Amino acid sequence: MADTDPAGPVMDRDEVDRALARLGQEHEAIETSLLALQDHAGRRLLEGARLTGVTAEQWTSTEAAITLLWTYFDAYTDVLRTAREIRARRRWSSREDLAELTELLRGEPVTVAGSAAATANAATPHGGQAGPGVLGERWSLSALVDRMNELYAASLDMVVAADAVWSALPARIDLLSAELQRTSRLAHSVGVRPGEHPAGDDLERITRTLKKLREQVVSDPLAFWKPAEGSSAPGGGKPDTTVYDREARALEDVRREIDAVLAVRQDAEKRIVRLRDVLSRADRTLAEARTARGEVLAKIAATEVPVVSGPPTALQEQLSTAAEYRRHAQWHRLSPLLESLEQKAEDELLRARESLTAVTAPLAVRAELRGRLDAYKAKVSRHGLAEDPLLVERYEKARRMLWSAPCDLRAAEQAVLRYQQAVVELLGAAPGVPGQGAGPDERRGPGT
Repeated sequence: MADTDPAGPVMDRDEVDRALARLGQEHEAIETSLLALQDHAGRRLLEGARLTGVTAEQWTSTEAAITLLWTYFDAYTDVLRTAREIRARRRWSSREDLAELTELLRGEPVTVAGSAAATANAATPHGGQAGPGVLGERWSLSALVDRMNELYAASLDMVVAADAVWSALPARIDLLSAELQRTSRLAHSVGVRPGEHPAGDDLERITRTLKKLREQVVSDPLAFWKPAEGSSAPGGGKPDTTVYDREARALEDVRREIDAVLAVRQDAEKRIVRLRDVLSRADRTLAEARTARGEVLAKIAATEVPVVSGPPTALQEQLSTAAEYRRHAQWHRLSPLLESLEQKAEDELLRARESLTAVTAPLAVRAELRGRLDAYKAKVSRHGLAEDPLLVERYEKARRMLWSAPCDLRAAEQAVLRYQQAVVELLGAAPGVPGQGAGPDERRGPGT
């Protein structure tokens, strides 16, 4: 930049003193900030770390920016010291002194060598006023302060971000890795191993992922940094824990699987005994259904009786396999087998009960017809019509059908309906025949 005259008139003594006081305060604040940055734990870690990726690239630029900061600060210090020496020559500064001070305080007295200026251009955006091939750059004190603030904010942002990731993720990864080791030992004790159980494969994958994640976090922390949107403050943002969180959830899922296997080990015997009981009840129910089917075929004619299947041999074989798994402590295999067997055993018991109900349905129909016939006879007796020839004839016919073997249910039902209709007509009730428009009361039996 070309030489220029100081902006405005020559400063008086009061203006000079105020400017020197302000510059002194700025100098002290900048020095404090630079020393704090120099002593920052994150910066010391960055200096000693073997960095890779984006962190290595940014740290190269940041190191150059920090070096340039001190270069600027030293130049700023030199100009401030010179100005203070000129002001201290005499109590009442001469016009020549004031003109020199005005040039120092308002002009562009700071010159930075071309090599330092080139580093500034490479280190950060807004690289000052020098370009390639320029021997140096010149700054006013106020512009230099702005430039130092810019370099300091960018440097601190990078250091704080790396330190935040290092402070957060490695420790959490180590804790999760310790929990992973405990879970792996427990899994191994119950037979959950890689290649034999999906949870064992998951533990092996989580182990590899956490090891790789820690190596990446240590060598390239900025790859795991999420800057806060719209924030200009140094270090605005938070560590990116996406991979860590995913593996933590995966480990929790494995722990639940291991807990389930442990639960199987603790109550396996009870569950197997309970399974045997359920299957035994199903077998007994099927046996009862087969016996009932023979009785139905002997007592009921002209009806279809469903065939009763035999006991499920496959479930018994699986139950034997479960007992074998328990004897050999193969809990990881026993757990899913027991869960499957428990559901199948309940389904089998339900099927057996439904089979018994279906087989005995004709007997239930005969019992209902017998009950209805007796109920209407009782109603007839209450009304003094028990000796009516038509009723006696129809009652006896229906009774013979219902109490004979084999019983023709269709014919017996028609006989009961005819008896019921005769009772209704004789009592003067509205005609109604069950199954042919009779009301609910007539279907259930005689009322009072």
